[in-house]
Amino acid sequence: MIDFDALLSPMNEGEIRLEQLSEIHREGLRAACAADAEIWHIYPANMTGASFDPAFDAILSNPDRRPFALIVDGVVVGMSGYLNFALDRQAVEIGGTYIAPATRGTGLNGRIKKLLLDRAFGCGVRRVEFRVDERNGRSQAAVLKLGAVKEGVLRAERITWTGHVRNTVVFSILAEEWAARD
Repeated sequence: MIDFDALLSPMNEGEIRLEQLSEIHREGLRAACAADAEIWHIYPANMTGASFDPAFDAILSNPDRRPFALIVDGVVVGMSGYLNFALDRQAVEIGGTYIAPATRGTGLNGRIKKLLLDRAFGCGVRRVEFRVDERNGRSQAAVLKLGAVKEGVLRAERITWTGHVRNTVVFSILAEEWAARD
């Protein structure tokens, strides 16, 4: 059985805090997302300019998506979280990740993903999935670095906000694999 309340509770590690994304994070996330307007063409939705508020509202209203605001030293630098819950299979996806450019390459993403993975497996999740746009080599490399296994490509899996028909690469980590890592 998955402890859903514990899964979604805040997490802290040093200067990093993850807390469920809410209205109080709107302006901080807007600023973080605006820091890299070019990256949004490989995301399913655009979170810059006039598109930000409708996209933010859609995230908050989606019951299958529970993102965390990523806060470093009190500043919102992005979001990541759990989505596509399959509690009957003890599976969840980690995704919807965006991290502001100033924090990329600092190891922050790995630390955040470790918090999310530790929490998921600690709460009874058996399988964590990652679904990445085939064009996003940086995210694919980051997921592999975590120890995930590439399972395959879902061809023409979705249409993004730009009209691009996206191929999605599926990765997973199982609880026993995470527990056995060095």
